[in-house]
Amino acid sequence: MAPDPNASGSGTTPSKEHKKKKDDKKEEDLSDEDLALKQQLELYVERVQDPDPGLQKAALESMRQEIRTSTSSMTSVPKPLKFLRPHYGTLKAYYETMKGSDLKKYLADILSVLALTMSAEGERESLKYRLLGSEGDIGSWGHEYVRNLAGEIAQEYAKRQDHCEHYDCEKIEQKENIQQTSDIQSSRELGIQEQTEEAPIDDLMELVQQIVAFHMKHNAEPEAVDLLMEVEDLDLLIEHVDKTNFKRTCLYLTSSARYLPGPDDMLVLDIAYMIYLKFEEYPNALQIALYLDNLQYVKQVFTSCDNLPRKKQFCYILARHGIIFDLDDDMVADDDDREALQDIINNTKLSEGYLTLARDIEVMEPKSPEDIYKAHLLDGRASAGASVDSARQNLAATFVNAFVNAGFGQDKLMTVPSDNTSTGSSANWLFKNKEHGKTSAAASLSMILLWDVDAGLAQIDKYFHLSDSHVIAGALLGVGIVNCGITNDCDPALALLGDYVDKEDPSIRIGAIMGLGIAYAGAQTDLVRSKLTRVLNDAKAPLDVIAFTAISLGLVYVGSCNEEVAQAIIFALMDRSESELADPLTRLLPLGLGLLYLGKQESVEATAEVSKTFNEKIKKYCDMTLLSCAYAGTGNVLKVQNLLGHCSQHLDKGETHQGPAVLGIAMVAMAEELGLEMAIRSLEHLLQYGEQNIRRAVPLALGLLCISNPKVNVMDTLSRLSHDTDSEVAMAAVISLGLIGAGTNNARIAGMLRNLSSYYYKDASLLFCVRIAQGLVHLGKGLLTLNPYHSERFLLSPTALAGIVTMLHACLDMKAIILGKYHYVLYFLVLAMQPRMLMTVDENLKPLSVPVRVGQAVDVVGQAGRPKTITGFQTHSTPVLLAAGDRAELATEKYIPLSPILEGFVILKENPDYREEN
Repeated sequence: MAPDPNASGSGTTPSKEHKKKKDDKKEEDLSDEDLALKQQLELYVERVQDPDPGLQKAALESMRQEIRTSTSSMTSVPKPLKFLRPHYGTLKAYYETMKGSDLKKYLADILSVLALTMSAEGERESLKYRLLGSEGDIGSWGHEYVRNLAGEIAQEYAKRQDHCEHYDCEKIEQKENIQQTSDIQSSRELGIQEQTEEAPIDDLMELVQQIVAFHMKHNAEPEAVDLLMEVEDLDLLIEHVDKTNFKRTCLYLTSSARYLPGPDDMLVLDIAYMIYLKFEEYPNALQIALYLDNLQYVKQVFTSCDNLPRKKQFCYILARHGIIFDLDDDMVADDDDREALQDIINNTKLSEGYLTLARDIEVMEPKSPEDIYKAHLLDGRASAGASVDSARQNLAATFVNAFVNAGFGQDKLMTVPSDNTSTGSSANWLFKNKEHGKTSAAASLSMILLWDVDAGLAQIDKYFHLSDSHVIAGALLGVGIVNCGITNDCDPALALLGDYVDKEDPSIRIGAIMGLGIAYAGAQTDLVRSKLTRVLNDAKAPLDVIAFTAISLGLVYVGSCNEEVAQAIIFALMDRSESELADPLTRLLPLGLGLLYLGKQESVEATAEVSKTFNEKIKKYCDMTLLSCAYAGTGNVLKVQNLLGHCSQHLDKGETHQGPAVLGIAMVAMAEELGLEMAIRSLEHLLQYGEQNIRRAVPLALGLLCISNPKVNVMDTLSRLSHDTDSEVAMAAVISLGLIGAGTNNARIAGMLRNLSSYYYKDASLLFCVRIAQGLVHLGKGLLTLNPYHSERFLLSPTALAGIVTMLHACLDMKAIILGKYHYVLYFLVLAMQPRMLMTVDENLKPLSVPVRVGQAVDVVGQAGRPKTITGFQTHSTPVLLAAGDRAELATEKYIPLSPILEGFVILKENPDYREEN
């Protein structure tokens, strides 16, 4: 017969007995020492409840002593806390009956520590008794106690804030009622209530002060920062940092900023900036100022520092970031010094430094396209297919030659002097290209003379005397390319290109307009604006001229949120006819608009609202482009989800807006490693489930995520897609293989591309893409990078990103743009080209060779002690090349670098404390 479930008595006795036996067994298991301690503590608990205050005090003191000695290190639950567990309730109950006195506070302290292991989840009893207890030093109870308290404070703070918000709503309602009834009495009551509710967090903030001081003293900076973020009072941090811990603190602040929602991220970086300024760590402060895009801060860094070599280093940092910045008397007092510093910011020394690197690594020998194709390594059929569509092959060779010899000043096609004719062989190669091909060929000369303005303009000049409009267009574009990233006082680009913008011939106009966009990218020059907005308003101008004008305006005013330019582009978009809206080139107009808001987040909202009034055909495209540009490089998870939502829809064939949405995912997620890995996974899913127009954009998005950083998993995905049945997907994948390997000379990608060249030897279009990719992989013979991120992936250069994104948007319709007559959009990549070098110079800016260790960078944020920042390093003499994810550190004590990040140009000063070892 089953036992009666309601008969409670019968079932409980055996279990009680069983429990008793178990307890006895436990008692037996204890060592003599532990048993003595247990009995001792039980005695103290009885004594605490004794009516004699003297006995009580002695018992509390002893108990306190026992707990303190055992909680100083927390590897397991300390014995006293274990043995006092059964008595926690007893002590709590007794505490309630005690009269207010010091003893009661003493007991509250002990209860606060006991609550560490005994209080129920969410009760926050540890904090409750801490606030009721004495004001003593909390650190003496040990780290674990302080950590637990910090957690409870954060919860309590959040609860009180909620309560306050709720209370404020009620108060507003009450006030409205008072106004209606004009009842003086209730207004008085409300006044009393207001006073009591005014300062609900002072008690917490006192504790926070103590905890932060404790954490900062004990190398737990991240915990201090976390607590202050929870209680929204980071300003407290500035008074607690000192010389020993400010670097670790700021490293944690700058790293966590990437994962915080706005506007908290900016606030955190502001605090880091203040701390760096306080400890005169100016180069770091300058980098944060650039990250915040705050020119006032940049100015403040220059005025705060009075050391000339350090100011030179600041100028190198500004030059690498690619922003236009004019020094004034406050920043540098001496005229000659100011001119020298302005020259560094204007990048006039870049070409010289790059060629020094090339000579040092011994790669000055010019390379021909055949050296890159390495056709002899393939079987017969590829070399046999070389005769197919020779104009297209010559055009491909022109680009390969331009990319490979970029910046070296010499090559085997364009700059070879010929003995028998005055024009030289460059003209011969030039005329091996047809019509619009000549434009790219003429412009390729300026790629070879990149950054060398004087020599470049002198050599391009000869093309202006030819009557061929395509050659002149190429020469105009070339003037822009040579001046890319270099600012010159006499503005040669504007002087040369300004008159051609209003010419009749559309190809000449496009050449001049693109040239202006590339030469003045990010400069926000008003003269350029007035010239180009005139073109946008020109009703007779053909569509292609309008499209390139919008892009150039976007580049010149990148990230500026300039309203006049935005309006000009919006009107140009509204004026387009139905047939024009269907043209692939029209899609460059929304991109030009988007570039104005690159990385500027909420500032885009007004323009995004206007875009909702556009024609149905372009409305969604514009919306996606604006969204992706505005949040580019922010890592904003919500925007990535939004864009993924648009990609998940299965739409009609004619829809084009999903392409920019896919690119947008990459643009937003490229901000930090974690988001980047997740975006790669999401894009894999889109490949499986997405419509055709999404699949065409996915390879390009992967190319952007890993630009100049050949990750093996992405390489394999792109290799698979390069054999796709849809030729557009295959082309995008091939170009992306070039992008992820750009400037790395990666042997595996080079091998893949060679095999593809033999696989597609009959398909002229795909072979053209393979050739372009081969040129990109060997960009600058492996000395250049396209990565828009620099300074250990902290800063994003807006002009570089703008150039890459423009080229990728053009690739969304390969057949119409890249394989059509607008292949010169590939030259927009010049905006992102930078030497991937570390060049050390002395205080007079002369190259100085020192040993450096180059290895894989290690993330040391929040780690204890002084961990190594690089792993698997090799020691080289500068100048050296840095691959993606590499970090360098000096291998000698003889010099001190003036920049904390060893990238680009770094000035070294001699270490006064250095002693030569015998």
